[in-house]
Amino acid sequence: MNKNNIGSLAIIGGGPAALLLLKNIIDQKLPLEKIHIFEKNNRLGCGMPYGSEGSCKEHIANVSSNELPEFDISFEEYAKKHPPLDFPDFYKDGSFNTFQVLPRLVLGNYLEFSFKYYIKKAKELGIDIFYKLNCPVEDIKVDDAKKYNIITANEKTITDMIVLCTGHHWSKSFEDTLEGWYDSPYPPSKFSHATNFKVAIRGTSLTAVDAVKTLARVNGKFITNDKGNLTYKLNENSKNFAIDMFSTGGFLPALRFHSEDDAYSSNWSMSLDEIYEYKKNNSGFIHLDYVFEQNFKRPLQQRDPEFYDKIKNLSIEEFVSEMMSLRKELDSFTLFRSEYNEAEKSIARRSSISWKETLAAFSYSMNYPAKHFSAEDMLRLKKTLMPLITVIIASLPQSSYHELMALYDAGLINLTQVNKDSHVEPHIEKGGTYHYLSNEGNKIEQYYEMFIDAIGQRPLERKDMPFSGLSESEQISSAYIKFKDNEEALRLIKDNDPKVYKGFNENYYLNVSGLEINDHFQSLDSYGAIVQNLYIMAVPFIGGLNPDYSGLDFCDTAGVRIAKSINNNIINLRQTDQSMAG
Repeated sequence: MNKNNIGSLAIIGGGPAALLLLKNIIDQKLPLEKIHIFEKNNRLGCGMPYGSEGSCKEHIANVSSNELPEFDISFEEYAKKHPPLDFPDFYKDGSFNTFQVLPRLVLGNYLEFSFKYYIKKAKELGIDIFYKLNCPVEDIKVDDAKKYNIITANEKTITDMIVLCTGHHWSKSFEDTLEGWYDSPYPPSKFSHATNFKVAIRGTSLTAVDAVKTLARVNGKFITNDKGNLTYKLNENSKNFAIDMFSTGGFLPALRFHSEDDAYSSNWSMSLDEIYEYKKNNSGFIHLDYVFEQNFKRPLQQRDPEFYDKIKNLSIEEFVSEMMSLRKELDSFTLFRSEYNEAEKSIARRSSISWKETLAAFSYSMNYPAKHFSAEDMLRLKKTLMPLITVIIASLPQSSYHELMALYDAGLINLTQVNKDSHVEPHIEKGGTYHYLSNEGNKIEQYYEMFIDAIGQRPLERKDMPFSGLSESEQISSAYIKFKDNEEALRLIKDNDPKVYKGFNENYYLNVSGLEINDHFQSLDSYGAIVQNLYIMAVPFIGGLNPDYSGLDFCDTAGVRIAKSINNNIINLRQTDQSMAG
């Protein structure tokens, strides 16, 4: 331990978010005295998505090695010493293509390796660092000295600061009590028996694709024919197997294409100084239209002037309508095939699809000004722009496309667009009944022996916080955004919108999902005061204020900001100690 180091930090969760936080703590050489890491599972770094809790060998990431955050030891260097021989489709003849997407389990191994590397680096900086595996945290309490007491089954650890990196959480409704009902496709190992019947999957996200890939292997096998095309053959005991997918949007994920930009850059987003200056001159809000102009249209003008000329005068709503109308003209799988051909040309020519790449960059960049939007703009964003962004940034790997199309060509997978009032009721004995309207407006009730909810990670609320001590001590609060105009708020109240509230100051607020945090990911209490030493980096709890909150890029950027803020806390602790000593 370095005698000059001061302050202790606890990181709750040891997955990718914790890794990227630790990386930035080391990169910024923070003079912490102690770091405690608590991980409920048996590995560091991989979390749910990149370990056995979220993946089998068939599951692949939607990023390649050249799109990963910059670690001290690159994936290429790691692979030379730890060749992933169990993945011959990825690692061939002692090498791999840096543009090829990574198998998730391979990526998990690399992240685990990187975590252990940064633990070693922390010790070299004089930080006492301790990590506990298979150690779920039962509660976190705040004592009279404003220290955090982390309570596990066997002990209590006291720290000055805490960062929640608890990652994905898949809540259950009927999964453990009703056969054939699954509230998520994770862990995929639970699908181990043949399903000789049609299966319903809710959603078309990458989570849904995970479920399709696993079920397909349980019930049959993919075969490459003489022409090099992928086909699918059912097992003898699965002759009645098929998949019905249901989606309110009716779209399959967009495919990967060649990207010319860096994976991401902090330069894409407004700086804090720019945010505060803009708010000062614009009634305390960042305007969505301004961010769209600055972070989408202007970069697009430089990259693709011809496309820019077509959309430069369109509002956000008009732009989305234009892009969606092209997609709605085609059947889902016909569109899927068409977009694959477009993506293949992009990759073959090493030429980007400019508007899609720029939209993905915009999605990343708007996370940071988003919490400064008005409620009206946040509603516009969620209703209008996010449905398009969500489809485009999915970046489905081509190998997953081939598997879905092999199932489609075999007549074994179907996608139905349903209305927002569609729902699934659990059956008394097994599975569930899907209720929805057909395109003609007829009510459909379809029974399935197996139902899988695969719409992805749901946002979590204050009531879902697993550490009751943080709630009881008012360390966390629900997230709200102020309306710019009371007229819109009153209209929503008239329509019985339960998320609109009137404040004590005659202002109106929109309750968005998750917890209230500031630009440094510090928690805010119910009075809006900053909880200096508590940081929320658990993505399901911050999605309301960070619309595009998934991915290693987001975690890396959040890690930079949190590490800088922790450094300020260390300075304050040192000044307090010196004052007391004086």
